Amino acid sequence: MKNLIFRLVSLSSRSDISTACTRHHGRFYLHVWASGLSYRHCHQSTSQLPPLIAEQPLHKPVMLNEVLHCLDIQPGQVVLDMTFGGGGHTKEILNTYSDVTVLALDRDPVAFGLAQQLAKQYNGRLQPLLGRFSELILQQEVKPGSVDVVLLDAGCSSMQMDQAQRGFSLSRDGPLDMRMDGDRYPDTPRAADVVNALDQKSLASILLAYGEERHARKISSAVVEARSICPITRTQQLASVVAGSFPSAALYARKDKLERPSHVATKTFQALRIFVNDEMNELHAGLRAAQTLLRPGGRLCVLTFHSLEDRLVKRFLSGGDMATLDQRHPGQRLRRGAGEREGEGEEEEGEEVMGGNRTKTTSHWSPLQRGVTTPGKKELAENPRGRSAKLRAALRC
Repeated sequence: MKNLIFRLVSLSSRSDISTACTRHHGRFYLHVWASGLSYRHCHQSTSQLPPLIAEQPLHKPVMLNEVLHCLDIQPGQVVLDMTFGGGGHTKEILNTYSDVTVLALDRDPVAFGLAQQLAKQYNGRLQPLLGRFSELILQQEVKPGSVDVVLLDAGCSSMQMDQAQRGFSLSRDGPLDMRMDGDRYPDTPRAADVVNALDQKSLASILLAYGEERHARKISSAVVEARSICPITRTQQLASVVAGSFPSAALYARKDKLERPSHVATKTFQALRIFVNDEMNELHAGLRAAQTLLRPGGRLCVLTFHSLEDRLVKRFLSGGDMATLDQRHPGQRLRRGAGEREGEGEEEEGEEVMGGNRTKTTSHWSPLQRGVTTPGKKELAENPRGRSAKLRAALRC
């Protein structure tokens, strides 16, 4: 299990386990149950999700004006929204540009159902697609070089966070699930499977790598102790376990980017969500798919919400060697051992290290802006969930 976890942490080596996410999750699942543990009875089914309501107001998308400016959509173009979510960006695009076609992809069956309902209002201009980023190339509706504009809004959608039964939010009690695919792949481990079956060191490596959690060892120790008494199957149960490993004065001592109190379990939930959904590998697969599907001169806009995502996108767009991404990964100390200072050996954008020398790599992208765009004060006041958002945009060469 130790070797498995360390391989999963590394973006470059995870692909060696399997190129298909279903195979990867299947193998992990077998390792989990090899311990003889069984927690399936603790889960509540997510197959009975709340009905979709077409009239329900869509969540306000992050940096909408900035996104539309970067996309620069022209008449007759084909737009690929790789993360439909609640449909905010897609609906605005369809309402703003009367003769464009939008292909709306999402791995979440609930989002796909919402896209199907919305498609009825736009007379064939919206084509819903169900699948992960890694499955996009297999979609018959999309051909290489057939797309003019791609929008990728990474991470967890507000719709998922707001549904307690999906298990993403620590502020709403629900089953500890966190699977973005819902029940599409029944054998995919839930977050409860991870916290109840992995050993302490493996849990700590996940929290450190995907949550950048400084107190990963302390938290993983508390989880292992708590589950020995009772399996951890609910979101607020896990939040309480994490909180219990800190002094009461420290529970909200952390601050978010708006200087608001942040619960000490926030990074733990982020790490588990990323691990359960294989988000870093999926993001990389999505960027590769965009590169294949976009025509030369096509535009890509990517919204990220934490530093792991942004570093991956930055490296990809600059033509950096993705196989060496783990050199800057927060879990590098686990794989490379002691003796090297954090940040040492980092290469500049557009360079890779080969045989001790730095060599320029060839990028398929030309940046449309310098650095990243972040939300303004007015938007943050209206939509605080976008506080961590970063927008990068590039032109397909």
